[in-house]
Amino acid sequence: MAAEAGSNQSVERALGVLRALTAGRSELRVSDVAKATGLGLSTASRLLATLEAAGFVDRDPVSGLYRLGLDMVSLGGTVLNNHPVHREARQTAQNLAAELGLGANVAVRRGDRLFYLLNFEGRQAPRAFVLAGQYNPLHATGLGKALLSGLAAEERRALLPGPTLHAYTHRTITTHEQLDEEIARTLARGYSTEIEELALGRACVAAPIRDASGAVVAGLSVSGPLSAIDLATREAALARAVIEAADSVSIGLGYVGPAHVSPQQIAMPEVVS
Repeated sequence: MAAEAGSNQSVERALGVLRALTAGRSELRVSDVAKATGLGLSTASRLLATLEAAGFVDRDPVSGLYRLGLDMVSLGGTVLNNHPVHREARQTAQNLAAELGLGANVAVRRGDRLFYLLNFEGRQAPRAFVLAGQYNPLHATGLGKALLSGLAAEERRALLPGPTLHAYTHRTITTHEQLDEEIARTLARGYSTEIEELALGRACVAAPIRDASGAVVAGLSVSGPLSAIDLATREAALARAVIEAADSVSIGLGYVGPAHVSPQQIAMPEVVS
């Protein structure tokens, strides 16, 4: 039992080192890793050397800084290739990004945050980094609202406790009452929107993806700069495209129930000044 406990502790410490290398700066000194994990310098150094030998960590020969190794990509690729939503959504999202010129994203819910499974950049929405594998809040994103539409109000409050929700910009929804209204709107029209709630200058349109049981298991969105997404004139067209794409993925996952709103029934929304 003692040996097993020691082995488990070593695994937990090694995972802690890997997590430290995924947060914040991309390259860390041994002392940075030790501080982030609460480990001693010698323990952190030993774990980094072991992970380096296994290919999970790389060490810059000049600076001596550590970063995640390329073998981590192999692990991540295997996970994604075996995920049913990723398999069904990948080509659909790629086509959507090419057709609309916007970013196309697919995410699932992990606890109280959304987790990006994939992202394709459109010509009008380039990114200098990969979104896949990153997390974002649920209440401040169109994808998050699409995912939350599968939960009842009391479930959302249990998942996101507190009288107020964190504000990322002056436009972020910060109360459950406001969030309830947004979710009700999402359910009524079949899609959600987000305008500068997470980051200024950006917006998105998202729709839920359902599995064979009818449960919301993922969300699909198109996103980009305000000037490119232009919701004032493109919302209806983007909503139709996103709903059709999400429905296509849902059907691939075995969903046979009716969509909340037929894409042909979406009218141009009123523009409120």
